[in-house]
Amino acid sequence: MADESPTSTPTPADHDDNAATTAAFEAERPRLLRIATQVLGDRTEAEDVVQLAWLRLHGTRTGSGAPIENLPAWLTTVTTRLCLDRLRARTPELDPEIDAHVEAGETAPDPAEDVALADTVGIALQVVLDRLSPKERVAFVLHDTFGFEFTTIASVLDTTPVAARKLASRARAKVAQPASEDQLADWEVVDAFMAAARGGDLDRLLQLLAPDAVVIGDAAAIATGTPERIAGREQIASFFNGAAHAALPVYVGDRPGSAWYDRGVARVAFDFTVVDGRVQRIDFRAAPESLEQVQRRKDDVPR
Repeated sequence: MADESPTSTPTPADHDDNAATTAAFEAERPRLLRIATQVLGDRTEAEDVVQLAWLRLHGTRTGSGAPIENLPAWLTTVTTRLCLDRLRARTPELDPEIDAHVEAGETAPDPAEDVALADTVGIALQVVLDRLSPKERVAFVLHDTFGFEFTTIASVLDTTPVAARKLASRARAKVAQPASEDQLADWEVVDAFMAAARGGDLDRLLQLLAPDAVVIGDAAAIATGTPERIAGREQIASFFNGAAHAALPVYVGDRPGSAWYDRGVARVAFDFTVVDGRVQRIDFRAAPESLEQVQRRKDDVPR
């Protein structure tokens, strides 16, 4: 006769523990959903992330891992790291980690300014948030919107509190940058367009394209497989929808753009023409003389 494992049948204590864990998670769910929605800018995606956090919690509780001492903190860390993974999937980070040795002269932000700035975070600033790197976005939202200490943010981002403060400071500078400057507005539009393309946000692509927008490929780009010509907002949006995952932010001369990279080398540049806050034209350029003008952007704000 086969031996029966004494742990194969759940005990009343196990049932009570699972019920308590579920209740504790449900109490935290609204807060986690607010954090994920602010970080990702997408309610549906935020709901997916929070559900994944629940699955992680369930797996931890049923496994042999150490008990969770502070459930709210644990859930915040897991949820935010899942958001960070989603942001990285949208915008690959190839730059080195921010140096933890920040200048001693850096001053802490005025709390009153933080509150006023945080109150403006929403749909109106979604385009600006799209310009932030994933870590900058997480640091900014957790600190300026939800008031987390930099020690906590550093733990979430697996960095130091000083580096976390610098991430939030850089993000704050970008968010506060006046949007009335024509060149900066062009950068916002280009980066928002590429983020919408990677994220499969067709409605956002349509909003960012001029009705008579056109895409033109030069001979070298066409030889790599790009279209020769696409005319019309709907056709261009459909072409880019869910695409351009390997495209990275670049300068094309002194203009905002993106480029498809292969093995660290720019192969095709996306040269944008922005008029009145909308994409009027995109030129696919792969001729050597055009690619010579391509330079990776180290951050999202023009120097």
